[in-house]
Amino acid sequence: MTLTNRFILTMICLWLLLSGLFKAQLIILGALSIALVAYLAKKMRVLEHRGQPLYIRSLHILGYWRWLMYQILLSNIDVSKRVWSADLNIKPTLRRITATPNTELGRAIYANSITLTPGTTAINFTPEDDILVHALHEDSLDELEAGEMAARVRDVESHFPRDKEQR
Repeated sequence: MTLTNRFILTMICLWLLLSGLFKAQLIILGALSIALVAYLAKKMRVLEHRGQPLYIRSLHILGYWRWLMYQILLSNIDVSKRVWSADLNIKPTLRRITATPNTELGRAIYANSITLTPGTTAINFTPEDDILVHALHEDSLDELEAGEMAARVRDVESHFPRDKEQR
């Protein structure tokens, strides 16, 4: 079975499961929409693209999410205290943090985790594999430089060499 046929079969099954209605008019409209999507996907060569496989350790990601949710809660409390305090204890800071995860996926998880944590925002990657981070207070950046988040992201990744060494 070709990739296009598997794609069409998957869309048909998904459409039937999600719609749950088996009236003639809806089945015809579903078939037309599936045909249109399959045609556009083939025309745009979407199915020919081979992305990077996801090499993560499935059980470790659950632990990482639990830890990240706790960090988000702590950061929410810290930001709320700073905003509501009378002296407005903020000191906005911009600094480059070294992205030490081993893969592109790991660096993306790391940058997104920084942005999800209140009070910090990952602005962009630099060519030297650094992440430009804006923080509400420099203490947050000191915690990032300590490296606990990066170490936890590396633990989620499978143990493969760095992407740059593979190329």
